Amino acid sequence: MLVDGEVVGEIGVGVCILLGIAESDNEDAGRRLARKVAQLRIFENDEGKFDRSLLEMRGSALVVSQFTLVADSRRQRGTRPSFTHAARPEQAEPLYEAFCEALASHGIEVQTGRFGAYMQLELVNEGPVTIILEI
Repeated sequence: MLVDGEVVGEIGVGVCILLGIAESDNEDAGRRLARKVAQLRIFENDEGKFDRSLLEMRGSALVVSQFTLVADSRRQRGTRPSFTHAARPEQAEPLYEAFCEALASHGIEVQTGRFGAYMQLELVNEGPVTIILEI
């Protein structure tokens, strides 16, 4: 992940987490989500079945704050999504940091971008496996 041409976060085998934080989110939800991410069996075993967790793979996590995931595009008129339910930065940043700390407490190496920065993310999605998790 690049910010102003500088690499600020980089992992090998693991997961890229685009973390959207809503105004209704709290630290407890972040801790539950971190536990789920660490234990979710989304990596293939020797038979090709999803049977290994991030912990078992000794993988890493690249966590990117992404308020646009909270966009509401269900408006009756217009084509501009609404971000009114996204947490304001002063609420979202501590929750983002708490999520990263909770994930690290499970033994996962955590890399991050810079909160609120314009970032360029390069991703190799093997599989592809993309899962939306909500708590």
